[in-house]
Amino acid sequence: MKNWKLIISAVLCLVIDQMAIAQQEPQFTQYFDNTLFVNPAYAGSRGVMNMTAIHREQWAGFDGRPRSTTFSLHSPLKYESVGIGLTMVNDQLGPITQRMVYGDFSYSLKFKNGDRKLSFGLKGGVNMISVGTSQLVTTVDNDPKLIQNIRNSVNPNFGFGMYYHSPRFFVGFSSPRILEQSYGGVSSTNIERRHYFGIIGGVIKMNPDWKLRPTGQIKITEGAPVSIDASLTAIFKDKFWFGGMYRLDAAYGIFTQFVVNDQFKIGIASDFGTQALKNYNSGTFEMMLSYDFNFKKKGIRSPRYF
Repeated sequence: MKNWKLIISAVLCLVIDQMAIAQQEPQFTQYFDNTLFVNPAYAGSRGVMNMTAIHREQWAGFDGRPRSTTFSLHSPLKYESVGIGLTMVNDQLGPITQRMVYGDFSYSLKFKNGDRKLSFGLKGGVNMISVGTSQLVTTVDNDPKLIQNIRNSVNPNFGFGMYYHSPRFFVGFSSPRILEQSYGGVSSTNIERRHYFGIIGGVIKMNPDWKLRPTGQIKITEGAPVSIDASLTAIFKDKFWFGGMYRLDAAYGIFTQFVVNDQFKIGIASDFGTQALKNYNSGTFEMMLSYDFNFKKKGIRSPRYF
């Protein structure tokens, strides 16, 4: 056990000193229900106020494992071309805790037939990071990069996004945090790195009861391998959703979701790594809750698939 603590400590030291290489944005198996986190142009796109929360326990059984929770709230305004939103994240990896609070704004251009929109979005807020270096086992006394804790070091930031969608198709591009800034002033390599996201997906009607929803996401970050996620969901009678996902050279997973009523959806997911670390943990687990504040009685609201 002592050897494992030394290995984990060494990995965490590397993460602190070289954030350019580390994974800074938390990743999710149910990434397709977390679009506002990466793309502010998504704000208000569901047509009603929506609240979504996802909690992720990564590498269960591994000491210091990543734990991530996201919360988003967004809605169109009375002038429906404008949407606003709020995204919050709590992300923990060993002694490192990162919190993000961002406001989102979108403006949509409608096409002539009315069911297609092109949205532009802006995101602004702060990242806060804390590092409890006293939790680390060090091999060098008085290492200048590890002798002091970092408490709620705050970096303001902003991002942008574009999002095109119709009832059956969507595609988007975004960079949620554009500024590259240092945390704590301890190391010149300990900085936020700019991430670029591309998302795409759609819904294919197979028959009156069954639909398929393929989705994909690509993430590009300087100093890190390109990350590609793909998923395929089978939807039965717009109530039962189940499918699988694959993250290139990293993980594969399964998920299921249930639409309780026109407003409430719950989901669970699990993924398993494809690299050597898979031998030392019991997999990754997620829980998702989504609620649409849809209280209008007039007409029948069409199901939303993204």
